[in-house]
Formats: sequence, structure tokens, C-alpha cells
Amino acid sequence: MLRSVILAASRSTRVERLVATAPFSRDVVRRFVAGAGTDDALRVTRALVGDGLAVTLDNLGEDTVTPEQANATRDEYLALLRSLAEAGLTPAAEVSVKLSALGQTFDEHLAYDNARAICTAAADAGTTVTLDMEDHTTTDSTLDVLANLRKDFPSTGAVLQAYLRRTESDCRELASAGSRVRLCKGAYKEPESVAYQSSREVDKSYVRCMNILMSGDGYPMLATHDPRLIAIGEDRARWFDRGPGGFEFQMLYGIRPEEQARLVGEGYTVRTYVPYGDDWYGYLMRRLAERPANLAFFARAVASRK
Repeated sequence: MLRSVILAASRSTRVERLVATAPFSRDVVRRFVAGAGTDDALRVTRALVGDGLAVTLDNLGEDTVTPEQANATRDEYLALLRSLAEAGLTPAAEVSVKLSALGQTFDEHLAYDNARAICTAAADAGTTVTLDMEDHTTTDSTLDVLANLRKDFPSTGAVLQAYLRRTESDCRELASAGSRVRLCKGAYKEPESVAYQSSREVDKSYVRCMNILMSGDGYPMLATHDPRLIAIGEDRARWFDRGPGGFEFQMLYGIRPEEQARLVGEGYTVRTYVPYGDDWYGYLMRRLAERPANLAFFARAVASRK
């Protein structure tokens, strides 16, 4: 119920205006978002890499409705990748890209061309790209673009969402040699016909999908903050004899930093997902929906500024 309310709020322009103008919002957003520009992204990336973490950077901007906006997003990523290389932050830092921000909703060919340009820039910078996954209506399109990109850029990463009923099958298709796959729970409101609705069902699906990926020939990227799933991931790594270079954990910037440090101390590869940019509202609300316990942090921020 709470998750549904938060997701509904993520689509409300009235709530967005309220949150954006509230005096406490800046501190709340700063915990989850690196900042507005490339310099902020580099600053946070440099600090995380210095702590032994790997990083994937996401330029926030999903509401792309014109080719000009799509191309501007592409250009931002090209500039970011040049800056990362110049700062010596690659290959520890890669980028995550939403195809909707590159024009997918109105021109899939444009989105592919823009993604290809970003993959080319990433290869020149000595790093990689992961294609983020969005709601279920774009899954097939995203996987088609991924397959085409991998012909020339085989290290391009995929994202699969455990709450979708189809994901076990997708895991089997993508658990091949050289295939990088990020497994997450999923953070969009989806109908029961395509997605599991209870957290227990989603967790069970996550473990089934994890088993497929960890037993395959690819490179699993386990994106979760759930202590139980992290422990299962550690167990499966031992069971399938995967060393530190054979898989990685991924967590969001600002969530469970102590656990991220612990895992690094244990010798695991941990990649922090770092968003930056002005269009932070939808991202923040989905993070709250994904883990409603984050609302406690939000509430404390409100109370401390009354």
C-alpha cells in the first residue's frame, strides 16, 4: 500500500512542486543524488573510487520528448566520459543509460544511434555502458537495442528486474560468456499480469534469477540492499566458485554506505550507482518506493527543519 502511494506521488506535479520548494529537500536529495552537473558527478566519483568502490553514473533526465532533448542527453554523456578519462577515473567508473532519455519513446532508431555514440565514447575512455531497464512496456525494445549494441560493444551491460514474471527466461538467455547482467528487484508500478506483487514473491524470484546468473558463464551484478539477498549472494559466490573478479554487488549512492564498505573490506567488488542532474524527483520517489524505510530519513529531515 505504502509503495503504491509513493509511486502515485512520483507522477504528481503538485507533490513534485511541494517537495522541490521545501527548505529541507536539498539535504534529502544530496544524500541520494551527487549534484546537478558533471563537476558534482566527478567529485563524488573520485571520493568513492578513493574508498575502493567502483561507480556507475546516471544522468537523470527520463522525460525526453524531442530529438533535441535526446541529443542533449547524449552529448552530456559524451562530455562526462571524456571528463572521467581525463581524471583517471576509468575503468573504475562506467555509465548507466536510460534509453527513454535518448529518445526511445518516440524514435527507437534515434535512441539506438545515441546509445551507440555513448558506447563508442565509453570504449575510447576505457570503460563500459549499462542500459538501464524501465517499465515492462520497454523491455523488449531495450533488449533488442542491447543485442545490436553488443555486436560491436560486447561488454554493454543489461539490467533485468526480478519482479517481472519473464525475467527467469531472460536470465537464461543472457547468462552467456562475457555478458554483464545487473539483477535488481524493480521499482515501477506494474500490473499483476506481468509482475509479482508481494515482496515475498519478488524476493523468491530474485533468488531464482540469481542462481541462474551465478551458475552461468556471464558476469552477474547483484543490485540489492537487502541483507538476506546479500548473504545469499555471498553464499552462491562460494558455491559456484566465483572469486572477487567473477561478479559484483551494486548499491545506490546514499543507501547502506556502511554495508558497501564492509563488502569492499571482505574483498568483494562493489559498484555504487550514482545519479546526478536536475531531474531528480522521479528518481528520488522510486528510491523511496523501493525501500519505504528510506521514508524515515525523509521524515527526520522534515522534522529537523520545522
